[in-house]
Amino acid sequence: MTHSPSSTVLRDAKRVVVKVGSSLVTNEGRGLDEAAIGEWCRQMAQLVRGGVEIIMVSSGAIAEGMKRLGWVTRPSAIHELQAAAAVGQMGLAQMYETKLRESGLGSAQVLLTHADLADRERYLNARSTLLTLLKLGVVPVINENDTVVNDEIKFGDNDTLGALVANLVEADALVILTDQKGLFTADPRKDASARFVDQAQAGDPALEVMAGGAGSSLGRGGMITKILAAKRAAGSGASTVIAWGREPDALIRLSRGEAIGTLLVAPTQKTQARKQWMADHLQMRGAVVVDAGAAAKVRDEGKSLLPIGMVQVDGDFSRGDVIGVRDPSGLEIARGLANYSSAEARLLCRKPSSEFEALLGYAAEPEMLHRDNLVLMR
Repeated sequence: MTHSPSSTVLRDAKRVVVKVGSSLVTNEGRGLDEAAIGEWCRQMAQLVRGGVEIIMVSSGAIAEGMKRLGWVTRPSAIHELQAAAAVGQMGLAQMYETKLRESGLGSAQVLLTHADLADRERYLNARSTLLTLLKLGVVPVINENDTVVNDEIKFGDNDTLGALVANLVEADALVILTDQKGLFTADPRKDASARFVDQAQAGDPALEVMAGGAGSSLGRGGMITKILAAKRAAGSGASTVIAWGREPDALIRLSRGEAIGTLLVAPTQKTQARKQWMADHLQMRGAVVVDAGAAAKVRDEGKSLLPIGMVQVDGDFSRGDVIGVRDPSGLEIARGLANYSSAEARLLCRKPSSEFEALLGYAAEPEMLHRDNLVLMR
């Protein structure tokens, strides 16, 4: 018997990120929905007992904070949004702790910003913490750290955070639970001819056209952020399911291979995950310009970049930062993790590895960028 992707993606998943939106968590702003959160926790506990590792990304802190503060309208002032997040996060963490404990699981609160996942050292620290929690059988409950970072409230959304977390821990799947059944060809609330999309390829530009604009007044997302999140998650090989959060036993049924919601299949294989993540999600701190010979070896032969092929170093970066590789015309041909700082790299330009110790006082890697930590951009 053969299985379609829709029946195997979640059935075979061993590590899953589940993201739940504000309108679901807070019952359209009326306060934390204890029954619904309890249901998701019960389902997650069943999956964990079956050997699946689960990470929860939960919205709802600002909405819950508004409820506790008696605010009817979402404020626009940053400090008020941050205050609401701080108040609401207390209730959110308490609810998940209570409901997961009732289902026999421990929980951990993890507050992240997008900057945590863009900085290499903080990324590795966050990854290590999450993987350790999973090994201990604890469910991490993640939210954006809205109380301290202005940009995260202004531009961030937890759909994107869910995708970045999926990349971070190399999850097999991202499940986005929302107040819609899934993706339609148009907004079914406005267009009677809208057709349901049961399966598509993540990253297909046509999906973004279908998704339209933002959703409810409570959250900051909408279907478009979910489509873009699926595209991000696909970069590390994770397929995404967008499903109705109140669908009975949705997580359990998905894990059994049942087709629920919209499945957006990742075209990228997991072996490409780390390189794809480097290409898409890390901020560049600088670049090196290489000669034609080095450019050909990197671009055409998949070789590591040796300092002897470098002719110029731009920017100010440290060891471990992501930097670009430019050919003599200035075209970026690759990105990778620098083995040397910009100051050291300038000393090593056009030099063979035999001279590194005399120039730097120590001998480290012979490569500026190792091919395992390098991704081609063209």
